[in-house]
Amino acid sequence: MFYPLARKALFRLDAEHAHELTLQQLHRIGGTPLEGLIRQRLPARPVKCMGLTFKNALGLAAGLDKNGECINAFGAMGFGFVEVGTVTPRPQPGNDKPRLFRLIEAEGIINRMGFNNLGVDQLVENVKRASFNGILGINIGKNKDTPVEQGKDDYLACMEKVYPHAGYIAVNISSPNTPGLRTLQYGEALDDLLMAIKSQQKILEKRHLKYVPVAVKIAPDLSEEELVQIADSLVRHQIDGVIATNTTLDRSLVNGLKYSEEAGGLSGRPVQQRSTEVIRRLAQELQDKLPIIGVGGIDSLMAAREKIAAGATLVQIYSGFIYKGPDLVKEIVTHL
Repeated sequence: MFYPLARKALFRLDAEHAHELTLQQLHRIGGTPLEGLIRQRLPARPVKCMGLTFKNALGLAAGLDKNGECINAFGAMGFGFVEVGTVTPRPQPGNDKPRLFRLIEAEGIINRMGFNNLGVDQLVENVKRASFNGILGINIGKNKDTPVEQGKDDYLACMEKVYPHAGYIAVNISSPNTPGLRTLQYGEALDDLLMAIKSQQKILEKRHLKYVPVAVKIAPDLSEEELVQIADSLVRHQIDGVIATNTTLDRSLVNGLKYSEEAGGLSGRPVQQRSTEVIRRLAQELQDKLPIIGVGGIDSLMAAREKIAAGATLVQIYSGFIYKGPDLVKEIVTHL
């Protein structure tokens, strides 16, 4: 495909500028005859997960299309599901720029975006206009200026607005770029949040006459004890799935590389092994009581197969897609 040439040009630009430029172009061609330029006709590989049937096991991870502006274009590339967001109740600009950095030698990315998005109302409008025939996941978070103690109110507010339009809802409590957010992964704070989310899910199911599964996205930087506790909480509260993992704060594999000292979450190949270890340990603990969506450093068919072998039912890509382009989608969907 033409992506290697496009990548060469894009990688000459600042990372965030390249990202915005790409989304603008994808938004422009999505749903038009020009969509044929990026369309890939891939074999059907249906997978059942969380009570839903996915066209195939490969999804686009949250963070790439935060506002749901390019859903049709990503669908045309062959993704079985697309996860948009993270979205917050109110629009917010995110952290100060620069906040996105490529670690090219490691095929990694560091970001400290800080949930920059146009707010949940705008996301819902964009989702309504999309005609994607796969499963749409909507990833929700809290506003930066909402105290952590009141964080669950933000999640519930987002949940209420996205519920009628989502195939599933992903609850992001693991981004390292919103102060205090990761504390929601532990103990009473986690139980309190999951109880509120499950209660809201039951209310919304009755109101909309449909059941929308909820998955929780966790960090790779958890101890074994913390992973065991999270698995226990997810099962007790009957959460529908877990997404493992978000970005890492660990820099041990990228020490000395350009930008490696930048603050933020590291994604891509450097998190690949750790993410797979988390999936494997979670799978042992969960014993098939709820499915795992594997994400973190998937940059090849073999990396996707490793996640599945470790216990994931579905997989998602982000950084690997930035480095490899739509050909990676074709490679994984065709042979997985």
